Amino acid sequence: MDRAGHPDRRALLAGGLAVASVTLAGFSSTSATPLAADASPEGRPNTPVAAFTRLMDGNKRWVSGDLRHPDRDPNRRQFVAQKQEPFGSILSCIDSRVPPELLFDTGLGDLYVMRTGGEAVGPVVTGSVEYGPMTSGTPLIVVLGHQRCGAVAAAYKSIRDGKPLPGNLEAIAKALRPAYEQAVREGGANPVETMARAQVELTAADLRTNQDLAPLVKKGALAVVGAYYSLDTGKVEVLAGAPS
Repeated sequence: MDRAGHPDRRALLAGGLAVASVTLAGFSSTSATPLAADASPEGRPNTPVAAFTRLMDGNKRWVSGDLRHPDRDPNRRQFVAQKQEPFGSILSCIDSRVPPELLFDTGLGDLYVMRTGGEAVGPVVTGSVEYGPMTSGTPLIVVLGHQRCGAVAAAYKSIRDGKPLPGNLEAIAKALRPAYEQAVREGGANPVETMARAQVELTAADLRTNQDLAPLVKKGALAVVGAYYSLDTGKVEVLAGAPS
């Protein structure tokens, strides 16, 4: 007690800290909900519309610079250490300027991310994309192409000139051939950009209609979105498949 007969402030503080420690210990050992709320205040989006909205809101913050940097602290790390439930799966390019977690302003445990040159796909990549929706109910897949894609440019030139790329890079060119053929049919002033967009649209369409994902799409549990990232502005443009 202090001289006026009130409880000593240091004693109150010590008592408060003790209660907080016990409370947090109880949360971590008996219930994940309080820690989950603290680690990710908005909660996990469980529908395609909610997941898509969360993702695009994050991109708006990236464009404006008003970033939240969510889910990137020790509490979040602790929360996802034993279990993950990402709300989105992103298939994007390996380009160093297109990191999905940054351009969508997300954090630990929010996204499954697969990155290949020019979003080239094969059985292993497709299986990796399917993993979230098929094992943990992830409601959103985004195939994300981008402006000035080096992999697409190299594949375009290789196919056009009939000169195979060296080593395993040729596998990327082969995977991108359908996009090249579509770009040739469409024409236009910038065939490489046309091919990059075609690759996104074709890949998203293939995923949307494959035998394992199509039933989820049909019942509204999953959306497969094709999108395109501008290196100049930071904005993600939706090409196809936005949920409504």
